[in-house]
Amino acid sequence: MVILEVQELVKFFPVGGGLFKKPEMNRAVDNVSFTITEGETLGLVGESGCGKTTCGKTILKLYEPTSGKIIFKGEDITHLNRSEMRKFRRDMTIIYQDPFGSLDPRMSVGGIISEPMEVHNLYPKREREEKVSEIMEKVGLTPEQVNRYPHEFSGGQRQRIGIARSLAVDPDFIVADEPVSALDVSIQAQILNLMQNLQDEFGFTYLFVTHDLSVIKHTCDRVAVMYVGKIVEMALKEELFNHPKHPYTEALLSAVPVPNPRFKKKAIILKGDVPSTTSPPPGCRFHTRCLYAQEICSQKEPVFEEKGKGHFVACHFPLE
Repeated sequence: MVILEVQELVKFFPVGGGLFKKPEMNRAVDNVSFTITEGETLGLVGESGCGKTTCGKTILKLYEPTSGKIIFKGEDITHLNRSEMRKFRRDMTIIYQDPFGSLDPRMSVGGIISEPMEVHNLYPKREREEKVSEIMEKVGLTPEQVNRYPHEFSGGQRQRIGIARSLAVDPDFIVADEPVSALDVSIQAQILNLMQNLQDEFGFTYLFVTHDLSVIKHTCDRVAVMYVGKIVEMALKEELFNHPKHPYTEALLSAVPVPNPRFKKKAIILKGDVPSTTSPPPGCRFHTRCLYAQEICSQKEPVFEEKGKGHFVACHFPLE
């Protein structure tokens, strides 16, 4: 069953401008479409600034979409106002990237976790306290820590608090926005395993936003690759890692470290810098850095279409 359907989603931000000058538009998310099925983890991957976090926050209506459609559990939520969105907030939550900045330093752990329950009028007070203790144990914290404050915890523990807060309202869909990028490598594996175990137990769905393909390989069922506001390739994880069809995906995969010193892997070094989303290049947005670009690539935008079973790519000359 499809839990989320995103149709031609667009989110532009005005940049600059003044009394006699129209602002430019930052095309952060530009005509993005995909679906996520119930219980699935879809990885959204790309370089910093490609629009993946903005895409996740727009889906949650933390940013208002410029155009397009967001259909959640069969209902179009695109144009719902704040009060109309309230009934969906229980089912759609987010785990933030910064495990310290996303927590209120003036609130205890118990207050942070119970606040969403209070907002949605869940459980009587006594039952709420029991629920907080239960969630804390689920994420690897102890109920004895309930009255402590965020500054008293390590980075990994703070992220566990953030995960506990997102679980407090029993959500169906979670946007995980770079949830381990701010953590030590040794802690990253613990948090990723925790998130997978919780998904196995509760059956919720993830949109997993990250720039790290190693993390994607460990956690996701399908992968969507984003470049300068657009999705350029999407496929099942094994298919994408073994048979990338877009030159950008090929370059990203070539840079993933291999834990074998005897295995020599040649990284593809892309020329130039990532184009600005304010003034993206014409045609294919990757053509300015592509090793295989031809004349048509700078003139005509490629269609995002299926090139194999469940394997979609936007490229005039997809790799074989």
